[in-house]
Amino acid sequence: MAAASAGLLGAALPSPQPLGIGDPLFPQLGNPGYDVLAYDIAFTYPGDNSKPLDALTKIDARATDRLDRLNLDFTHGTVRAVEVDGRPAEFAVSGEDLVIEPSRAVAPGERFRVAVTHTSDPAGPKNTGGWVRTGDGLAMANQADAAHRVFPGNDHPADKAYFTFRVTAPKDLTVVANGELVARALSGDTRTWTYRGARPMATELAQVSIGRSTVVRRTGPHGLPVRDVVPSADADRLEPWLKRTPDHLEWMERKVGRYPFETYGLLVADADTGFELETQTLSLFERSLFTRGTLPEWYVESIMVHELAHHWFGNSVSPHRWSDLWLNEGHATWYEALYAEETAKQPLERRMHQAYLDSDRWRAAGGPPAAPRPPAAGQKISLFRPVVYDGSALVLYALRQEIGKAAFERLERRWVDQYAHGTASTDDFVRLASEEAGRDLTAFMKGWLYGEHTPKMPGHPDWRSKAPAKGSTKAPAPSAKR
Repeated sequence: MAAASAGLLGAALPSPQPLGIGDPLFPQLGNPGYDVLAYDIAFTYPGDNSKPLDALTKIDARATDRLDRLNLDFTHGTVRAVEVDGRPAEFAVSGEDLVIEPSRAVAPGERFRVAVTHTSDPAGPKNTGGWVRTGDGLAMANQADAAHRVFPGNDHPADKAYFTFRVTAPKDLTVVANGELVARALSGDTRTWTYRGARPMATELAQVSIGRSTVVRRTGPHGLPVRDVVPSADADRLEPWLKRTPDHLEWMERKVGRYPFETYGLLVADADTGFELETQTLSLFERSLFTRGTLPEWYVESIMVHELAHHWFGNSVSPHRWSDLWLNEGHATWYEALYAEETAKQPLERRMHQAYLDSDRWRAAGGPPAAPRPPAAGQKISLFRPVVYDGSALVLYALRQEIGKAAFERLERRWVDQYAHGTASTDDFVRLASEEAGRDLTAFMKGWLYGEHTPKMPGHPDWRSKAPAKGSTKAPAPSAKR
């Protein structure tokens, strides 16, 4: 929990309170009244991943309302000072919000800058999100609502912004972050690395890796720089997997169009996270996915494609609300399954039939795809249930069955093109699908997205979904994919 070390806010305003933007799954996530344009975040890593990092987060924003006070999401660090437009500001902590009172109100439409001097603490319960302590340093896993365990900000994908990271670490360590390396400077026993992203990013997709790593470089389609970050001791062992990424990129581009970012690669971490994660331009993978030796090759490759597909579906086109998560995970699962069918003879229809059998049980346990139940208290990753993976890919399969393969493929390309580097909602998808189909699909999609029971599958009138056991609403374990 963030701890304020300066005076409390003045008594003229109501007492500080945590705010939110009204997300039904995360009511206090995000903050009203402003739009973040850019983050510039500096971390100083002490060389010990159990100790807090010193940090300075600068936020460039534009007010959408008059701001006598503004909130940032932040927890699990100590706030030492806050400035707004270069002037000291009073601040206090309420729940998981840092509440700031500038020396003068910010007018609607006015740009302003907030600078927060703070610590960023990697210690804490395992798998709660934020910093991940690896065998040789740190990485980040901020989905869904854990970026504010690392730095203060507007921690909701509806408010995407440009990011710059400046990380100072002992000179024998390697630092990699989202985007591209723009500067590196040695000073005594430390080195400062500066990375900048060329496209806006949701806070949950931020990534900084610090460790004894090797950066392996190669070239993807039309000269795309591909860089993988791996534990140095494992570079040779992992190369047979890493070299497949350019082919994965080419395959995805044939399906939906050009890769939407300036670089791509895998970050292979020496950590047991229990999941893989599509952090922007640098997807996070557990080392054991590639080294345990018990998983079929086709399965591992399909997971690699799953995280890559998110760069179109989830990273470039981000969810407007967390209940739109099915658009991220359903699409990533769809292309994961399609890749397995086309390259490893794993029939898509067979997988979708099995998902149909399980669909009613998944809906009973976790809600329908576009209206998932909130995550269990203290278990935020429980949001990532089968219904938002195969259960949501099943929605896409039903849509393809209904409108035909050619229209479906046109829709997919239009979706990632029309909403590139922005946010979009379930309603936006249904509207675009209707346009592509040439008829209103609202009623058809309503049952698939919001129905308590799974509708009849077009083209498969014999398919049946197994009814949930009476009184059974226990949610399945969260998925290992994100």
